[in-house]
Amino acid sequence: MKKVTLLFMLAFFPFAIMIAGGNKRILESLTMKSAVLGQDVKYSIVLPVDYHQGKQEYPVVYLLHGLGDDESSWLEYGRISQITDAAVARKEIVPMIFVMPQGFRNYYVNDYAGTFLYEDMFINDLVPFIDSTYRTIADKEHRATMGYSMGGFGALILPLRHPDIFKVSVPLSMSVRTDEQYMVENAAEWNDQWGRLFGGVGTIGTERITDYYKQYSPFHLFKTLDPKQFSELKIYIDNGDDEYTLCRSNEELHILLRDLQIQHEYRVRDGGHTFSYWRASLPNALCYISDSFENKVYRGDFKPTSKKVKFPKSIMIQQDSYAITLPPGYIDASRQYPVVYLYGIAEAHHRQRIAGLIQREMLTGALPSLILVFLTTKELSLKDSILSKIETDFNARAGYRFRALVGFGDGGVTAMHNALIPEMFTACILFDSPIDTALLHSAITGDRELMKKMWFYISTTDSDMEYNTNGKAHILLREEDVYHEYRVFDDDHDDLVSDTRLSEAFQFLSEKIHR
Repeated sequence: MKKVTLLFMLAFFPFAIMIAGGNKRILESLTMKSAVLGQDVKYSIVLPVDYHQGKQEYPVVYLLHGLGDDESSWLEYGRISQITDAAVARKEIVPMIFVMPQGFRNYYVNDYAGTFLYEDMFINDLVPFIDSTYRTIADKEHRATMGYSMGGFGALILPLRHPDIFKVSVPLSMSVRTDEQYMVENAAEWNDQWGRLFGGVGTIGTERITDYYKQYSPFHLFKTLDPKQFSELKIYIDNGDDEYTLCRSNEELHILLRDLQIQHEYRVRDGGHTFSYWRASLPNALCYISDSFENKVYRGDFKPTSKKVKFPKSIMIQQDSYAITLPPGYIDASRQYPVVYLYGIAEAHHRQRIAGLIQREMLTGALPSLILVFLTTKELSLKDSILSKIETDFNARAGYRFRALVGFGDGGVTAMHNALIPEMFTACILFDSPIDTALLHSAITGDRELMKKMWFYISTTDSDMEYNTNGKAHILLREEDVYHEYRVFDDDHDDLVSDTRLSEAFQFLSEKIHR
């Protein structure tokens, strides 16, 4: 009976041999003896699917976990083996080895007292051990770091301090602080989390900004070291727009890198400090790493791969100070419609493209029926002019709840001024617009109840010229707890604003205008 069962397994379940014996490629909580630490350090590893079928050498990605997690977290919650195996099978990325070391609570650095030299262990024990134990391509061009939260800090700080070891850095929701944030951090949190690592336990204010801390602060390293030192380093930073403390620090770091003209990719998507956010980061992050390993220019973020649909030709009614597009079915209906007022679109072909895209999504039911009004005037107030005319001459639904604003580029300045008029509009979308943060702050402090009624959606790209004002506006709105959405996309290669950005922004608007 046992013989029959064995023959059956061999015939129909050949993978049972692999499970029962060697040649496993997904291994959890192995141990490495560290000479630096004088103790065992755990690690998990994912080898490529065909690792045991040949002698090929592979690039390595070191995956770093967050505070409170361990070497199994990327496997369990990050689903790294499933996601990467599928990406390799689709030929989106090259095969790679993924190493997940135990990070303890040390932010992947040496503590100032010299009692736990984790960074030295990583560089002098772990990397050589992995290179000698597994078939790696053992050079910096084929090593990357990626991590979330505490691991995001390690994913940036290790390549910054060891550019001879790592070429690629992908921090996700990076747990980093500006000097100002460190100085006012809660005493208990400071002592337990940062003071024990960088020195300054029991101190407050500037006393926390120790010389040792500066050696591990990305802000200080980027400011004080020669930017040429980072010319070969590939950096891809991703941070959710629902973050609070990390909103300011990650945004300020992006602004600093832009000011210093240090090349990097920066993204802000919808979400917060969760594994669902980090898993959603992986498709673009892995492609960025793969392209870097192959010494290729980054291909750009994934775009929706839907079949091209020709935009319907939109009929525009042209007036002296505006052009209006009516929704599909307008002639055959007696109902009233919400109105979206758009600033900053001067060229007729841009208006046609935007109107066509929105009308296409109205026809499919992806968006509600809307009247679009493209404004050619730059007057700051719509209160006594165009609004009343639109609501008199067309089937426009009256009331601020059914009016929204969209501003493109400099048109966003006028859109924002109108958005701050009490109870005139319900939402304001800004694309690549300069934002007057002083005016915004004044509006928040002057009438917080007004700001609770107004929703902002700020959309930009990581190379836009208004990176500073957009980032500062996001920080202000987040810290003042004013609801808004903020996105930083890959560069637009389309004319004006990409379809992806337009569609997502109008989805937000439709949720607000039809609550």
